[in-house]
Amino acid sequence: MNVSDGMNYAPKGKPQPVVKPGEFIFSAVRLDHGHIYGMCNGLTEAGGTLKYVYDPDERKVAAFLKAFPQARAARSEEEALNDPDTHMIAGAAVTSERCALGLKAMAAGKDYFTDKAPFTTMAQLRSAEEAVKRTGRKYMVYYAERLHDEGSILAGYIADSGEIGRVISVTGFGPHRLGAPGRPAWFFQREKYGGILCDIGSHQFEQFLTYAKEEDATVTASRIANFAHPEYPELEDFGDCQLTGKNGAAGYFRLDWFTPDGLRTWGDGRMFILGTKGYIEVRKYVNIASDRDGGGHVYVVGDRGEKYLNAAGTTGYPFFGQLILDCLNRTENAMTQKHAFKAAELCLEAQEKAVRIS
Repeated sequence: MNVSDGMNYAPKGKPQPVVKPGEFIFSAVRLDHGHIYGMCNGLTEAGGTLKYVYDPDERKVAAFLKAFPQARAARSEEEALNDPDTHMIAGAAVTSERCALGLKAMAAGKDYFTDKAPFTTMAQLRSAEEAVKRTGRKYMVYYAERLHDEGSILAGYIADSGEIGRVISVTGFGPHRLGAPGRPAWFFQREKYGGILCDIGSHQFEQFLTYAKEEDATVTASRIANFAHPEYPELEDFGDCQLTGKNGAAGYFRLDWFTPDGLRTWGDGRMFILGTKGYIEVRKYVNIASDRDGGGHVYVVGDRGEKYLNAAGTTGYPFFGQLILDCLNRTENAMTQKHAFKAAELCLEAQEKAVRIS
């Protein structure tokens, strides 16, 4: 796992299979973003059987097969989509093309698991909502900053336990290293990546809804900027947003592409969860200037004092096993469809409303 490069950050965990080999088959289609590796890691560790891989770029397929030699290269996208044994299509297409792939997958009778952000326009979201209702298939999203991070998972368990009381505020920071030379051209094209609040902001909206137990929210203010990258005029290197949950919880987050080269990982992602009886801080990927290596650092303060917890190796990544069982049993334990779409809707709304700082 490359901890210095967020685009190719692919966590690995201990195998926690929920099915036997061959009981849940999935295929990987479109390898435009490196998150496909994390998605496939999670599904295979949960017992999923990876059958096909397809991308029009043969070099990407060859690299993927080195990581997942059990897969077979499909001759076409249709071969993977129409395979009668395949339950799910996992894809990390160019952001603006993720919805079109999902519509094809659902039309072919498959559940769909896409990298975030799942959409770049409201029209795409509405078409996916309609397709889910029509086909009965799932359109799930890889919101990795919570689903594939043990510190974030542990923080959720603590918040759910009531230890810090009712959650009244969620504040997130999502800095990323740009690494421009290693990025594809589409990454710098606004129409294709959707904007910073739509792209990496999608994680933050999903976490706010989860930790605050909100089903909806109002975007009260949002801003975007290109402060320091005139050579990429369509890039937004900074964004922030303020929102209020339907039940009154307050939310704020900040995103940027300014991780300095001196940081040992790709971003100092943090989350602060304030409750009526205490608070939690999660240092997701690094504890700066400390000999506590790696991520998963959780700090809790409440009426009974202060404590530090290292989440590494404690929770695993239960989302993937739950998702597999949801697909087989037609349940919604991993994440509801409403939740996945609401997080996407809010990030699109914030992007549309954003004031540009010049």
